Amino acid sequence: MVKDTKLYDALGVTAEASESEIKKAYRKLALKYHPDKNPNAGDQFKEISHAYEILSDPNKRETYDRFGEEGLNGNGMEGGMSAEDLFSHFFGGSGFGGGRRGQPSGPRRGKDTAYVLKVSLEELYKGKTSKLAFNKTVLCQKCDGKGGKDVKTCTTCNGQGIRVTLRQLGPMVQQIQQTCPDCQGDGNIIPEKNRCTACHGQKTKSERKIFEVHVDKGMKDGQKIVFNGEADQAPDTIPGDVVIVVEEKEHSYFKRKGDDLHYEAKIDLLTALAGGKFHIKHLDDRVLVVNILPGEVIKPGEIKSITGEGMPSYRHHHKGNLFVTFEIDFPPSNWTDPESIALLEKVLPPRPSLPPVKETDAEEVVLSSIDPAQQARAHRMDGMDDDDDMHGGQGGPGVQCAQQ
Repeated sequence: MVKDTKLYDALGVTAEASESEIKKAYRKLALKYHPDKNPNAGDQFKEISHAYEILSDPNKRETYDRFGEEGLNGNGMEGGMSAEDLFSHFFGGSGFGGGRRGQPSGPRRGKDTAYVLKVSLEELYKGKTSKLAFNKTVLCQKCDGKGGKDVKTCTTCNGQGIRVTLRQLGPMVQQIQQTCPDCQGDGNIIPEKNRCTACHGQKTKSERKIFEVHVDKGMKDGQKIVFNGEADQAPDTIPGDVVIVVEEKEHSYFKRKGDDLHYEAKIDLLTALAGGKFHIKHLDDRVLVVNILPGEVIKPGEIKSITGEGMPSYRHHHKGNLFVTFEIDFPPSNWTDPESIALLEKVLPPRPSLPPVKETDAEEVVLSSIDPAQQARAHRMDGMDDDDDMHGGQGGPGVQCAQQ
């Protein structure tokens, strides 16, 4: 019976745990709670490092089992390495920033993996949860990412995975860096008979992983959803993150600007002048019945607002506004008889008075409809500047050289 199990509990093992089980538990927790990876877990990192320092030493562990931590202090065993020193001693190098020159660095951080998730405006309005499946590289569970038994450090490259050779080129020396041919850049050598049968000495395997991606209401184009530490795994490497990038799909009639929505409504002339109703189908399948009050004249291009019917804001879900830009659908020419037009003249505001002109200067003209070719020509003339009109425009004389 051990007197105290506090240190075993810190590593998440039992008092009967073997030396390899204790080492494995510390390795997993140290990578998870190192301050460079998890800045808010400094105290927990020190606690697991202290527990490993005691339990990894057979003499200290025996004393702790018999007398608890008080027995360690009473035998002059207090103190020891700091948590960072222990981490560096365990992994080699000096933490996540790399070791001293010429020494192997500590566990590096793997690359992030990014995926694009295309989402409709309706889904961004209501929120949704999607299940996405990806293939990722994971450490082989059977060999704990070691590749097999009796793994030995390559003596050719001293575990670096690379070999540096020098070649004399006259008065100069060229340094050539090559992948170690003996270990194939792995840094370790595993005898063929001792290779893991699950990963065949590769240390990693491919695994299909399913992520539940929650797209919250109000998320925007380009926003990221991060799954920490879920990217590809590799030996002595802290996995990077899986980053899901939200891509907003274009909508058929709504335009989004921040938390506001913009909509173009086409209404008839009678509704624009005398009031009426029109419908807008919203992103959650509701139908907004929009009222234009009698006497509220709507002009072409005018913008009105419907408060609180825009997009929900991210996290807070307060809704923006829905802005409506109006297009007026005028009736065709000769749409009614002269008697009805006479009635309109009585109902509508009177025509404005024309400024007086001399009778001798006045000439009556009428408007003519134009065909598509004339319309295109008129648009070209609108975009033509004065220089184009005078120098090289069609129909003008331009400037010509005098000839003898």
